[in-house]
Amino acid sequence: MIENKTISFTPWFVYVVRCSDDSLYTGITTDINRRIEEHNTSNNGAKYTRTRRPVKLEYKEIYVDRSTASKREYAIKKLTRKQKLDLIS
Repeated sequence: MIENKTISFTPWFVYVVRCSDDSLYTGITTDINRRIEEHNTSNNGAKYTRTRRPVKLEYKEIYVDRSTASKREYAIKKLTRKQKLDLIS
């Protein structure tokens, strides 16, 4: 007998926000709405974004695990500003 099992996973998001000074910040999270709220209102946001509020979500990608999301985050962080702008447009 084969059981019908549902496989569930927590999605990981790689995201790019635009800060109030027009700079771009890239990060990862499992809850994109909570994370953007943290960047804008709490000390749980990244140190970089705390002095550049408000931030606005410009781009996101979804991954099935943290490892893959982290690798993509690293790749995006290595892009030039122009390449990041091309990615989010």
